[in-house]
Amino acid sequence: MGQTVRAARCAAPDAGAEPGGSSRHSGALVRRPSLAGLHAVSHVATVSHNSINQYNRAHTGKANIKPEISKLNANDLRPGMAVLIDSELSVVTKTDHVKPGKGPAYVQLKVKSIANGNVLDKRLRAVEDVERVNLDRRDMEYLYSDNSGHVLMDNENFDQITVSDALIGEFMPYIKPNSTVPTLVYDGNIISVELPKAVDLQVTDTTPVVKGATATNQLKEAELETGLKVRVPPFITTGETVRINTEDGSYLSRV
Repeated sequence: MGQTVRAARCAAPDAGAEPGGSSRHSGALVRRPSLAGLHAVSHVATVSHNSINQYNRAHTGKANIKPEISKLNANDLRPGMAVLIDSELSVVTKTDHVKPGKGPAYVQLKVKSIANGNVLDKRLRAVEDVERVNLDRRDMEYLYSDNSGHVLMDNENFDQITVSDALIGEFMPYIKPNSTVPTLVYDGNIISVELPKAVDLQVTDTTPVVKGATATNQLKEAELETGLKVRVPPFITTGETVRINTEDGSYLSRV
């Protein structure tokens, strides 16, 4: 699966597309660049190495940058982070912090290998150090999603890049259209997006409030603006904004 680059800034696909890969935007004919020359990896959507190298030169003066490795406590891991697990570059997709009644606290991880796309379960002691890979970060604006993937726009040059659902689909329920997404780039590939610890999302559908309901242990289902479904207290109403934990999708508070 490759990554499609479009050189037009728009909020949605243009219904007035011209034959031959062109589209009209704001009255001007904009031709999309050819896909030739894009570096493709079977399971990772990619951008051209030239594009990444140009970005690196502009920000650091160097074309090829080796990622730095730093130590991070397992308790501080978040979905989207790049780490070395068993000496293999992987992306954290889920974290679960567990404090058993007996024994030390631990973190249950799901990590996806960049080399082969395999998803593994890993248990680490909460106090254990993990090797975090500090990759090149590029701020992208999330525009929209369609059948081909999720369209992000480079905030530097306004190029639009379609990233496959297999790559970042699991993070999309926490990302609103037109929000800035910090992406991680390795060897010319966008391999992940880094999520904050929590996001604020609007409730688009939930059952009406039960009069006098205040107990938070009687949760009900609510659908949020990104399509994410969560369990919320009974006093939450449609139209309100709630804060959601991106590690496990749980309700934190009303905003």
